[in-house]
Amino acid sequence: MDEPDPLHRGAPLDVIAHALRRERARVGLSLSEVAKRAGVAKSTLSQLESGVGNPSVETLWALSGALDVPFSRLVDPPRPRVQVIRAGEGPGVHSERADYVATLLASCPPNARRDIYLINAEPGQAKASEPHMPGVVEHVVLAAGRALVGLAEDPVELAPGDYVAYPGDLAHVFQALEPGTSAVMISEHV
Repeated sequence: MDEPDPLHRGAPLDVIAHALRRERARVGLSLSEVAKRAGVAKSTLSQLESGVGNPSVETLWALSGALDVPFSRLVDPPRPRVQVIRAGEGPGVHSERADYVATLLASCPPNARRDIYLINAEPGQAKASEPHMPGVVEHVVLAAGRALVGLAEDPVELAPGDYVAYPGDLAHVFQALEPGTSAVMISEHV
């Protein structure tokens, strides 16, 4: 019996393994070259491409940079053309340092370079983000609550309906100022 396609088994490691192999083949780089560019051990990359190991966010960010793809291209399985994500559903990623959840709503299709997230945050510690790969621009539209959003040294206060864009390749923050704060964030990779 044929083994199921890794993308349809649903295991995150299988999705990551398939994506790493696909993207490395797309750019035509050897295992050694991608590992070198990402600053990870060749054995680590080999294990990840084999579907074993426990990759950290930092390792996956480094590999996405080395492969010149958005982070989501490595972790989000392909979606059907018509996609509905109900409120409270979807792949949410929690911050360790703030009451902040980012839910990937739409990852970047092959010929575009953007990801769309729903952000839910509560007052308290700001979600501080280190600079992303060069050229990233983040766009935020606040849907509910109030928040300080933007560059770490000079965030702006947003109210519902307000929009801000800022360079994501500089340190930036998102800090909820009211309970139930939510926003839509588009991460654009130019």
